[in-house]
Amino acid sequence: MTKFRGATLLAAGLFAGLPAHAADTELNVYSARHYQTDQRFYDDFSQQTGIKVNLIEGGDSALMERLASEGANSPADVLILVDAARLWKAEEAGLFQPVASEVLAERIPENLRSIDEGEGSKWFGVSRRARIMVYNPDKVDGEWVRNYADLADPALKGMVCTRSGTHPYMLSLIGAMVEHLGAEDAEQWAAGVVANFARSPRGGDTDQIKATATGECGVALTNSYYLARLMRSSNDVDREIASKVEAVWPDQGGNGTHMNITGIGVLRHAPHRDAAVRFIEYLTGDQAQRFLAAGNNEWPAVASVKIDNPALEALGDFEPDPLEIGRIGKAQLEAARIVDRVGWR
Repeated sequence: MTKFRGATLLAAGLFAGLPAHAADTELNVYSARHYQTDQRFYDDFSQQTGIKVNLIEGGDSALMERLASEGANSPADVLILVDAARLWKAEEAGLFQPVASEVLAERIPENLRSIDEGEGSKWFGVSRRARIMVYNPDKVDGEWVRNYADLADPALKGMVCTRSGTHPYMLSLIGAMVEHLGAEDAEQWAAGVVANFARSPRGGDTDQIKATATGECGVALTNSYYLARLMRSSNDVDREIASKVEAVWPDQGGNGTHMNITGIGVLRHAPHRDAAVRFIEYLTGDQAQRFLAAGNNEWPAVASVKIDNPALEALGDFEPDPLEIGRIGKAQLEAARIVDRVGWR
């Protein structure tokens, strides 16, 4: 199901610091993000520019199917997706058009953009999340789980939990392993992880955290924001679950912790291209970056922007993997073949 929301048109002022564009008065956004707090930046964009935002929300596959069906007649201007694998899939489907913008080139690091083929980038990361490990200290010695490679160590046999290997979050991580290790070694690693499963993969990342807290799993993979949500929850049970696991920033002595993004691109047939580019440029501003990060317990894509998030601060500082997100997305094809061959269902 998708739903429609119109962000209120409150003012006609221009977004400070950006050049004037053609007089587009509306913007149509297709978004796979589903956080109510996102309405803050849609409203703020309308306040600052006078451009009305029409929002369609849905699952990534449903939105891409809709765009394919609409073709050149699509009313959509931008598409927001929440994973490197999904962004690459949309790029390969020809959904995006390149954008050359001095604002975006300055604000968004090169490794958080699609690979520029000379005409500009086709999508841009606007917030970041990490794929971390959590472990139960009653079952696992923390020294056993410092790196992603450790998940394949026979010492963890019967202790590892993950979601399905076919999920985009897992395909992106495995794709990163392919880029770092090569396909053959990445497959050996994946086979070792499967051999250490405590149970068949099932559920989402929150389910992995809960199963680790109860001792069903010794160690699990999760996106960082799932743990942060539990830590910040108003529900006592959620906070107790979070308190029973320890978090690990993997690969701090090597490649750094695997990162993923929320990304956005201007669609190929965008009827309001100028408004679309202007919206993406707006999202790189300090205020919008804070809105994006706060909405899902993530980090801004713009390195200079600081946020106040007690849960993330409690998890401590870490070194992220600087690997280009575009390369991770492209490697998902090999990752999918690996998942199939090793039986990571």
